[in-house]
Amino acid sequence: MTDHATAHTRATVQEFLARTAAASPDDIAALFADEVDWEIADNPSVPWIRPRSTRADVAAHFRELAEGQQPDPGATAVDVIVVEGSEAMLSGRLAGTVRATGKYFTSPFAMRLTVEDGLITRYRVYEDSLAIAAACTPDGPGVPVN
Repeated sequence: MTDHATAHTRATVQEFLARTAAASPDDIAALFADEVDWEIADNPSVPWIRPRSTRADVAAHFRELAEGQQPDPGATAVDVIVVEGSEAMLSGRLAGTVRATGKYFTSPFAMRLTVEDGLITRYRVYEDSLAIAAACTPDGPGVPVN
């Protein structure tokens, strides 16, 4: 049973990453349950980082994220994916430029997903929220682009 659950979770995670790379908020949200246990540390300096709880909220998050920042695909990467049963942990690095300020940011991240019946029911992201907040703040420091 665990091998079957692990395979389904891994497939859902891979599809989530593919849809995230394609930047289609509604397609990404379709992978989430109607009600989602969502947590990214709320930060008033970063408009797209706030509480969410529904599939519609998930679509709004990815829409706001796309409107708020231009990702840097060359510096963004998932380094490790570990899946066991319905749980998945991902880690890597994300990077981009905040559109409103023109400031570049980079951050290590870890993500935990729970997948049930092919849908993501729990979403946790751990990142360097101070670096991202600084890039969103007009007078805050950005990260120099090499």
